[in-house]
Amino acid sequence: MVERFLIGGVAVGLLLATSPTLAQAPAKTTLANRSQSYRVAKTDYVVLNRGEVEAVIVNNAAVDDGKLPGHRGGYSGIASLKRGGANKNLFVPSYAGLNFEHIHDGTSQPREILFEPRHALMELRVIDASTVELYQAPTPTWGLESATRYAILADGTIEMTFECIPRRDTFRNGYIGLFWASYIHQPESLAIHFRGRRKEESNTSWIRATSPRHGAAATHVHLDDARVWKRDNDFPLSLVYNRSNYRYADPFYFGVNEDLALVFMFRPQDEIRLSQSPSGGGVGNPAWDFQWMIPQYEVGRRYQMVMRLQVVPYEDSESVWIRSAPHRKALASDEVEKGEPTSRDSR
Repeated sequence: MVERFLIGGVAVGLLLATSPTLAQAPAKTTLANRSQSYRVAKTDYVVLNRGEVEAVIVNNAAVDDGKLPGHRGGYSGIASLKRGGANKNLFVPSYAGLNFEHIHDGTSQPREILFEPRHALMELRVIDASTVELYQAPTPTWGLESATRYAILADGTIEMTFECIPRRDTFRNGYIGLFWASYIHQPESLAIHFRGRRKEESNTSWIRATSPRHGAAATHVHLDDARVWKRDNDFPLSLVYNRSNYRYADPFYFGVNEDLALVFMFRPQDEIRLSQSPSGGGVGNPAWDFQWMIPQYEVGRRYQMVMRLQVVPYEDSESVWIRSAPHRKALASDEVEKGEPTSRDSR
């Protein structure tokens, strides 16, 4: 239940507790944290500044102004990411990074259903000066309710927390597939870098991974990830299941753009899969992506994924590893459970 009231003439929403279970859950977003206050943004984007980083968080509406010229509708998340006063947006200006792209269950569906996060209405909620959320009510087809929190930390790192609750039993193969895309603006190299090895090897080292074309050798899984997902033979999202011969050792990867490393870091328990495309954002604009699978989902249960995106000067792989160490350690020590049952009725 949401109660709205005015504070200093500003409309504020307060989520009220509907059950003791929700109030006690280790929630990080307004999806289940019923004591979290917020205000609904009057515009389609909010600018976050901290450290040397400026991040513009946008809902999935089209924007065309001085801050986001030519930003297309359907691309949510970080519409613009800059560091150190640079003018260049590290993401493709028409698109976005950490963009909530797909909901799927491995079955063949029309494009608008597989891309439902692009089309279903999103509400931009301002929590405080350094934190915003994108709330999406249960989507028309899948019935997935979600909140994505973007918080800019003291050093400019972006922490993204995604929480969702399946409200209907719509996922026919028994799992929920979720996919995020980051469209990179004209980097010198299309490659991503991570620590790992080839499937047949035993020693780990730095891997420089590229994909020869969209959908080919696109996804890299963890060394211990032996999960197999049921899917239709004609499932159209070619990045999701077309695995490479590489296996990553640590839930981390980075790419280089404008002498800056964009570092993607994840919690180990989320069992993220890394994906990439050499042309996802157009010629010379690769997509550096990731996906999260929720197995044996339960209607009404809340699920949570947490990652961080860091932008640091690039020297070499080892320097990126050292700079990212505090954030990787913080994510690894996060013991929040994957799902918390709720007592709210399924919708």
